[in-house]
Amino acid sequence: MARRDGTLEAPHRRLETSAPRVVERAAILGYRSTATLLARVPPPLSRAVIGTAMQGSYLAWPAKRRFSNANFGHVLGLPPEHPRVRRLALRAYREYARYVVELMRLPSRSPDELARGAVSEDVERVAARWAESGRPLIVVAGHVGSNEAVGASLGRHGYPANVVADDSSFPELFELLRRQREGWGVKLIPWRNLRDLYGVLRRNEILALLIDWGYRSDGIPIRLFGSWTTLPAGPAVLAARSGATVVFFAIRRRPDGRYGIEVPDEFTVPSGSPADVQRATQRIADALEATIRAAPEQWYSFKPVWPDSPEEAAELEARAHAMLADDGPQDRAAGRAGAASP
Repeated sequence: MARRDGTLEAPHRRLETSAPRVVERAAILGYRSTATLLARVPPPLSRAVIGTAMQGSYLAWPAKRRFSNANFGHVLGLPPEHPRVRRLALRAYREYARYVVELMRLPSRSPDELARGAVSEDVERVAARWAESGRPLIVVAGHVGSNEAVGASLGRHGYPANVVADDSSFPELFELLRRQREGWGVKLIPWRNLRDLYGVLRRNEILALLIDWGYRSDGIPIRLFGSWTTLPAGPAVLAARSGATVVFFAIRRRPDGRYGIEVPDEFTVPSGSPADVQRATQRIADALEATIRAAPEQWYSFKPVWPDSPEEAAELEARAHAMLADDGPQDRAAGRAGAASP
């Protein structure tokens, strides 16, 4: 994601070193073994077993429980210790297990089968307008529903879909996932590969970014469910520099098991001024909130999303007001030149 100073950083942590080789090899072996097993086990049984295990981890892991309860407490507007918050958190972990089973079964499913799992009328509409616009398209989404189904749907229809992903912890596992998704027509771009990222924008292609990786104090201050927090600067900054259109994909599982995709009106970011960046990021936050509110049990963000202290929230509010007051002119052409030469 792009920072306010224009550089990029890992989406959810600052990690200077990769995991030890033995840990990485164990992750690769575990991923492949589990994927092979789940391809042979009936999905309902897999979901039941993994769902129970994940709910058990929520109950047995105090830090995980505290983070989850704080997040869902914000969503419901209730104290973290309220019974309704606990029930929603348990439902979310069970839904997450269903998503994990689908994710681990991907190697055994064809791209067409996966793409058919998404209802994509809105995607077709947006893609048609993108093709006519002559602009790059930045697709923004949260950890709701299944982003893999959307990526497969875009790739199946021949759209040049590119997804920024973190390759810093397990490079070999990242490479395995990269090859797998290229089979769908989706390209994974390591977050540090500025040349490829800006190349996507120069070629007027589609760039996808996930935004709800967890709270970072150096992000763009926004209000989410009535409380101050931050979202990454990346979508707004990159759109201002490249002239890209921004769209939010609201992805939710429907009662029939398929994923519905709704797309609010797309928009552009007039400039890279602090005011324009804050307004654009708040617009993204509003779309994320509406998506979560419609199906909170399908929100799979289990890291802290809001700051802990009222003092930090007050600082974010003050910074947001300062950004909105700074509406100075920014030369988009200069921004584009900078984007072309990372």
